[in-house]
Formats: sequence, C-alpha cells, structure tokens
Amino acid sequence: MTPKPFPLIAVMGPTAVGKTELVLRLAREIHAEIINVDSVQIYRGLDIGSAKPSESEMRQVRHHLIDIRDPDEPFDAADFAHAARCAIKRIQERGKAVILSGGTGLYLNALLQGLAPCSGTSPALRLMLKKTVERFGPEYLHSMLKKRDPEASARLHVNDTFRVIRALEVVFSTGMSLSSWHNRHARHLSPIPCIKIALTRPRAELYSRIDARVDQMIAQGFIKEVESLLEQGYDPGLKPLQSLGYRHIINFLQGHADLDTTLETIKRDTRRYAKRQLTWFRGQGAIQWFNAHALAEAEESWPVIANRCAATA
Repeated sequence: MTPKPFPLIAVMGPTAVGKTELVLRLAREIHAEIINVDSVQIYRGLDIGSAKPSESEMRQVRHHLIDIRDPDEPFDAADFAHAARCAIKRIQERGKAVILSGGTGLYLNALLQGLAPCSGTSPALRLMLKKTVERFGPEYLHSMLKKRDPEASARLHVNDTFRVIRALEVVFSTGMSLSSWHNRHARHLSPIPCIKIALTRPRAELYSRIDARVDQMIAQGFIKEVESLLEQGYDPGLKPLQSLGYRHIINFLQGHADLDTTLETIKRDTRRYAKRQLTWFRGQGAIQWFNAHALAEAEESWPVIANRCAATA
C-alpha cells in the first residue's frame, strides 16, 4: 500500500522572524521540498535584499520558485499560483512532502484559495494613474485607494505603486474593489487543504532582529548588489526594484539621502511591514501560531508538531 503523503504545510511569519532555519529543519525531518512564497526571491540578482536562502541552505533541501524570472519579466500572484501548483504536483509525484515558506500572503492565498477572474484592465487608465503618481506623488495615489478600497490600502505600502495602480484600475474599471472581487470569488472555490503554521516573536525581539538583519545585509554587499542591477540597465522603477530595501538603496545611490538616514529608513519601513504582515496573517484564521524562539529550542520533533496541527485544523 502506498503511504499517505504528508499534508501540504505552509510556514508563514513576518520578515526576520526566523523561518529559514526552522523550515530547513522541518523539511529534513519529513523529507520535504520547499516552495518559495516570497514575491522578491523569485527574481534573479535580488539576493541579499530579499534574504534569499544561501547556496549552502539550498543544497540541504531542494527549493522551488527561486531565481525563475529576471527583474524586468512580469510575474504576479496568478503566475505564482500556476507555477506553485505545477511544482506541488511534481514534488508529490516523487513521493516528497511539500512546504510553502514565505511572507507574501497574497501569493499564498492565490495558491490556496484562487484569485478572482476580474477583468478590470485598461491601459489608458493605467497610464493616467502613472502620470498621477509622477505629478502628485505616491502618497496621493495611496490616499485615493484608501477611500475606495481600505482593505487593499492597508495591505499595500504607499510606495508599492505597481499594486496600488492595479487596485485602482480594478475599482475604476469595474466599480468593485479588488478586495471585494477576491472575497466574492473565494466563497465559490474549494480551497486546497493545507496546514498553516505561523511563527512570531515578542515585538521588541522581532524589531531587534530586523535592525540586525539590515546591518548584516549592508555588510554582505547589499549596496553593490543594487549598483550591479542598475549597471545592467534595469529601470529603477521596475516592480521588484521598488520593493522594500531596494527602493531605499536606489534612493541613496541617486543622492537623495545619506547612508545613515537610508539605513534607519529601511529599518523603520521593515518594522512597519512586519507589523502589517502580522495583522494580515492574524486575519486569515485557521492558523496555528508558534513562538519561533521556543520552537527552535523545543525537543519535540516537527512531525509531531505538524501532526498535532493537522489534528486540530
């Protein structure tokens, strides 16, 4: 008799909480492969700033959906869902378990719940919104979204103009917010069964780890990494180069801020991002929460923990 495959497991948590070490441990214990659920780690060349697993870590356990696009190649949540479903099928056909690991909640939901087939696409409207950003700034555009789709505005950073424009494009084209499309569509789908485990730490400890990580990224050559991307001719306005950390370093390289101010701003914005991640995950329900530090020190094996989660799901 063929043994029953281990259930699909998603390990979530805010940036710098300590997912990598624990996920590697889990993967080794249950003979799993890892699917990346981080929207920046999919891009080649964006390594240090996205805290991409090291070559040594990726040799320990097979990883998927890392370094699959160049920075100027389009990739969104729907693309991720399709690629992840294909990867899951291949992994399970090899008799391995699957772990989804990362902090991009929209990508995870796109895979497990599906995305609304909303057709609100208008190149002319998109161009107008881009010109609005150029004239009035990202804060003005974000305030427009806040009035029309508060849920999306709370999830999106003010400088994430690519996604803010997309959300407004849907509102103006269809008369319905992007959040409403997603929520309505989710009610008619059969979700993919998945054990959801979320990691957290005391707020002060998490913020201290974030600050230390930013300093470590600079020491590892984050600035040179961004310089290299720009020297290759990539437009600073590309979606991945406007992600957290990268847009700050670009701002520094363009002479708009000194290094000390840049680092403090990255740390502040990363702390704010982690807070938004925690808020978003807590609103998803059916998640088993663990203190990352306590779990790292626990003698109880991951399979026991995961099976307990499955029993109470």
